[in-house]
Amino acid sequence: MNISRLQNPADVPVGVFDSGIGGLSVVRELLKLLPDEALFYVGDQANCPYGNRPAEEIIAFSREISRYLIAQGAKVIVVACNTVSAVALSHLRSIFPETPFVGMVPAVKPAVQITRSGVVGVLATQTTISGRLYQEVVSQCAGGKRVISQPSPGLVDQVEAGDLDGPKTMALLEFYIKPLLAAGVDTLVLGCSHYPFLIPAIRCLVGDSVQLTDASEAIARQTGRVLDREGLRRQGGAAPEAVYATTGDPERVRFALERLLGKPGGARGLYWVDGTIEDWSQEEERAELCPHGHSVTGAHAP
Repeated sequence: MNISRLQNPADVPVGVFDSGIGGLSVVRELLKLLPDEALFYVGDQANCPYGNRPAEEIIAFSREISRYLIAQGAKVIVVACNTVSAVALSHLRSIFPETPFVGMVPAVKPAVQITRSGVVGVLATQTTISGRLYQEVVSQCAGGKRVISQPSPGLVDQVEAGDLDGPKTMALLEFYIKPLLAAGVDTLVLGCSHYPFLIPAIRCLVGDSVQLTDASEAIARQTGRVLDREGLRRQGGAAPEAVYATTGDPERVRFALERLLGKPGGARGLYWVDGTIEDWSQEEERAELCPHGHSVTGAHAP
């Protein structure tokens, strides 16, 4: 379903992508704040999680996903992934200069503004925490407050598996959060787009005295500002149905849409073929490529 650039530019979709289903937390806010916009979401579940991958792989994945979304007509691309934003956002803007990109960074600034104890904790991937973008935000926004960065491997995998509050998930959360509480944290930044789906489980551990912040709503607001700046906001009429696609198992995305967004619906399958994303609706089309030596797989080897 390629969307022609010849139609009204405002009617083509806002592209959104993440390593998996975590970016649906951003989609949830986009649907609330920009209800007239069409959305096209891609989750690269074949390669999820990104947080422990080399930078060159993350750049390769995000470059190809962006190319695919632009081919679908995306007028703006929302990078609904802190890890990709930390590693690849400047690269994407440089190679696709005609497409506006909206990136993510952990919501340190609002957390610093609302903390009472002066100690803020950040749960994020190691790649996000090590990235220049995050380091700059902490340096610019800390304002004398203490910001404790806590890498939290394994949580993305639990969300992807649909385990939002099982024993393993709760054990991981307790392991990462308990030292932060002991250090006096009263505000906790959820620095990965997957983590807002863990808020009920986190609340069980921290109670109501710890404030939780994430960037999802801020990213949706920024997307609206970019659409207005570019003259691309869609006006009036019911928006077309959002399109959800994955390089992994479409059934997992269907389940996630129902559980996480309360929206029944399906997802289209995408496939990595020799380093590019292809979109087929029939199994036979993939099979036709295999005898010719092409690599048709759910995973990508740069």
